[in-house]
Order: sequence, then C-alpha cells, then structure tokens
Amino acid sequence: MKSKEFASRVDGVAPFQVMAILEQAQKLAAEGIDVIHLEVGEPDFSTPEPVSAAGIQALQQGKIGYTPALGLPELRQRISDFYKQKYQLSVPAKRIAITPGASGALLLLMAARLQDGDELLLGDPGYPCNRHFAHVFEAKSRLIPTSPATHFQLSAELIRNNWQSGISKAVLLASPANPTGTLIPEDELKKIISAVDELGGELWVDEIYHGLIYGEHPKSALEFSDRLVVINSFSKYFGMTGWRLGWMVTPEEYIPVVDRLAQNLFLAPPTPSQHAALAAFDDKSIIIMEQRRQEFEQRRDYLLSVLPDLGFKIPVVPEGAFYIYADASDLTDDAQQFCQQLLEATGVALTPGLDFGHHNANHYIRFAYTTGIDRLQQAVERIRDWLEKR
Repeated sequence: MKSKEFASRVDGVAPFQVMAILEQAQKLAAEGIDVIHLEVGEPDFSTPEPVSAAGIQALQQGKIGYTPALGLPELRQRISDFYKQKYQLSVPAKRIAITPGASGALLLLMAARLQDGDELLLGDPGYPCNRHFAHVFEAKSRLIPTSPATHFQLSAELIRNNWQSGISKAVLLASPANPTGTLIPEDELKKIISAVDELGGELWVDEIYHGLIYGEHPKSALEFSDRLVVINSFSKYFGMTGWRLGWMVTPEEYIPVVDRLAQNLFLAPPTPSQHAALAAFDDKSIIIMEQRRQEFEQRRDYLLSVLPDLGFKIPVVPEGAFYIYADASDLTDDAQQFCQQLLEATGVALTPGLDFGHHNANHYIRFAYTTGIDRLQQAVERIRDWLEKR
C-alpha cells in the first residue's frame, strides 16, 4: 500500500531532543538503573496544595463546562490584579487572554500576526519549539547567534544588524531564557523596544520564568511599552506544569482576532485548571512558591560552586529559571555524544546544546536543577568518577 504523504510543513519541525533523552532515561530506570534527571525543564515540586484543592473542588462541584474562549473573566481579572500587586502595573483584564499553556499563547499569536514568508527573529541558543511554531504557520525563523558578551540574549545592535526590511516581522525574546537562565538588562530591553519600534516590527517577550529570579526582581517588559506582547505561564513558578495553562497580554486591538482564533482552535482553556489557577495568587500559595524559589536558588548556587571543578566553564551566571548553560569545550567537542555516554555510564541525564540551536552547540550542555541538592550531589560525584576514568 502506498504510504501517505504528510504536509511539507512538518519536514521543518525537528524532534525535541530532550524528550528522546528523557525516553532513554526512563527506559534505563525501567531496567532498574537509578537515573538522576537533570535534563527536563519541569519543576520537581508538586502543585501547591491550595491550588490542587481548588481544582479538586471545582471538579466536585461540576465546574467542567466550557468557559469563554479567552478564559474565565475572574481569572483574567486576577491576573490583572497580580500585575498591579507584583509590578505596580495597570494591565486591564480585557488585554489578557488565558490559553492552553504558554505554547497555546504563542500558537495563537503567530496565527494572528505572521503571514506566509514573514520572518521571526530569535536568539541562538533558545527554546527550540518557538521556531517550529513559526514554521507551521508558513513563516520563517532566523536564529541569531548570541554570546556571553550579550548574556546569550539578543541586543538592539544584533536586531538592527539582522533585520531585513519587508521580510522581518517580529522579534521573540525570553527573559529569563531557556536554556541559559539569563536576563536582558533593563537598559538593553529599553533599547530593544526602541529599535523594534523604529524598524516597524513587533516585540514579543516570553516571561514564563519571571517568578523564578534570584536577587533583585526586574520589571516586566510591559512597564516600558503597551505595544508589545508578553507571554506567561502557570507551569514554572506556579508549579502547574501538567495543568496546561498560560496567558498573554497583547495590545487591545489584537484581542478580537485572538478570541476568534481561540474559539476555533481550542474552544477554551481547560476549565478545572482555570478554577485551580484562581488559588495560585492567594497568600498561602505565594508563600509556598517563594519558599520553592529560594530552594531553586540554593541548588543553582551549589552547582555554580562545583561544576568548574569538573571542567565545565560557566561563562554567564544565570539570574533566573532553573538552568545552567555550561561550556563543556574542555571536556568534549561533541556534547550530544558526551551526554549520551554519560547517561549510559552513570545514569545522569543532561541535555546537549544541539537542542537549543546551532551556534557552538557542540560545546554546551544544559543542567536543569529540578531535583534536590542531595541528588545534585550524587550526580556531581557520578560525573566526577566517570570523568576521572575516561
């Protein structure tokens, strides 16, 4: 029987390598091998109890029907209140769209704003799915190499130098970023906003790790412009990964189109998740999440203190998220092979830089400190022993 042909757009969507590593790690675990997972960007903490309790209560009360496509009005208002309390920003609820995860927000945004052939500028390294989203909508993505000199972030200068008039449409930033955990300095963010405005483009800012920042908390990009889009999520800081809920703040004129697309593509975000998320902003929940943020910071500081002794270089100290993007060039010229061999020999799962772009990718490895310090210590000792025996 003749094989069915798939749409050509899927040819440009590469597999997410970290999921292949996770699958292999899970197979090893099924064989009885003790695997330490430092590869997947998922908090190891369970959802805060008040949030889970609110979700359970919603199910028990039969609150399972469709909500409006842009989400529960009370949740949109609660997020608006959150911006007021946390950032002292006035963000009207009518500019907020609740979505099935931050990925759902990006899909709606790209469907609404990107035309066939439009170009989206992204930093390399960066979260790989973003460029694939653009490809699905027949747009192009341009990966712009970054370096420690710019904190592995795009700068106004890089954007200006790579902008193609009539082709480039938007710039997508992430602060803090995956895989590097780095922030865009406030002064540079202001320059980027001005540059994109002058070029006639759009600026989209991923702030899904904004709650997980160590030290002085920066301002949201929304403070500097109401023309940009900010994407956020309940998955990381709020610990609701599997609940699949996110949001975005857009210019008001985007909302009718985003609403229409959401009606057709998703109908509505998950209802029990939305009722659970209402409790995520309560004081009891915030106390739990702040305690967890402090523990993530302790984990980061531990790894920063020991990884250089193993031969890894840390070119930029991550200010947020739960990742360290380590330079392994003194240890290998093939980070993917290094991670593969390490997993098979020690049961420690890491993610090679190749998952996040092309620029010097063979020299970098991402450590996700999404497990306790005791397990991080075990991982470090296993890596040390393995390196000494190579």
